[in-house]
Amino acid sequence: MMTTVLKFGGSSVATIEQIQAISDYLQTRVATGEKLVVVVSAMGKTTDSLLSLAKQITDRPMIRELDRLLAVGEEQTISLLSIALNSRGVPAVSLTGQQAGIDTMGIHTKSKIKAIRKEVLHEKLRQYDVLIVAGFQGVNEAGDVTTLGRGGSDTTAVALAAVLSQRCEIYTDVAGVYTTDPRIHPTAKRLDTVSYDEMMEMSALGSKVMEMRSVELAKKYDVNIFVGKTLSSEGGTWIMDTTQAMEQKAVTSVSVVKNVLSVSIKHIPHTAAGVADIFERLSERHVNIDMISQTAFDGEVFLSFTCPLDEEAFLEEALAELTATLPQIKIDRHTEHAKISVVGIGMRDATGVASELFATFREMGIPFYQVTTSEISISYTIQEQDVEAAVAAIAARFHL
Repeated sequence: MMTTVLKFGGSSVATIEQIQAISDYLQTRVATGEKLVVVVSAMGKTTDSLLSLAKQITDRPMIRELDRLLAVGEEQTISLLSIALNSRGVPAVSLTGQQAGIDTMGIHTKSKIKAIRKEVLHEKLRQYDVLIVAGFQGVNEAGDVTTLGRGGSDTTAVALAAVLSQRCEIYTDVAGVYTTDPRIHPTAKRLDTVSYDEMMEMSALGSKVMEMRSVELAKKYDVNIFVGKTLSSEGGTWIMDTTQAMEQKAVTSVSVVKNVLSVSIKHIPHTAAGVADIFERLSERHVNIDMISQTAFDGEVFLSFTCPLDEEAFLEEALAELTATLPQIKIDRHTEHAKISVVGIGMRDATGVASELFATFREMGIPFYQVTTSEISISYTIQEQDVEAAVAAIAARFHL
């Protein structure tokens, strides 16, 4: 009998009416002879609400207790979905991460899955048609509930599919993976397929459809992922191994990250210690550095980097220390920037993509301030006000 792993995000289970509708859909799948493992997130903004309750008590709640609190959100959803299915005569059981045999390691709020005891799943599947598993959580060696951090429910679903050697279907509020964000470029095209490598790059560069960690896991264990809109007849996107058809297309998508803070530092001494000290101070303040470029000339270094705008206060603390120890440096900040990234696995073999992009910016009169590349992507920092025009121009040039 076929077993499929499905995952429904928080926006898909935000109300009782939505849970009832998903139950109807799952009932039709079971009626065709499928066994289902269903991973669910907390209802709507429940996680944010629980976190807000803790913050009303203290700005620094104990992370062990925070994990225990946040796990409640998913446990509410699994119980309600199980009640709905059983009321329809579908044999279903709700399982916390611990009950599903999900063992974790690492620190609270940012744990990783260490192992999943598949014998637990197989035994439950012999008893029930649907297993409803709380995403985002597991249990560590001390027996404490831990959560998996951002994108944790996707990671749970992919890990379960890997253990069961099955495909994974991710249902959310969008109809798949698009060439770019439809909110920025309304005529963006939905991709029928995208490679693991491209999806990981897109996730790292700003796409919010899938968390990179879950795609890495899928690639490692060869799990095909379908991303589609909940209870929709629209086709979705398959995330899978690279095919020759994919390689023929040089550019697949354009990703955008707004609210980027760009920093340039001049007159840094051209020594390994000088640059290392800068990044050590930034790391001590937990500033999340993204794009980095450096040039050296005449005994001095010119350094540029970006970070999220909401980390500006931490950045300023680090920069204040730097100017105290290196008074000769000059620091420039730009707070109204965005990062725009072009991604395509075909870049590994294609030539001229960079030339086409530079020509596009020239023709549109759009200035850019920093450029970084990887094997399958090119990223630029531009003014946030130019994002829509830049995306439209790139989409037109590469037929996205």
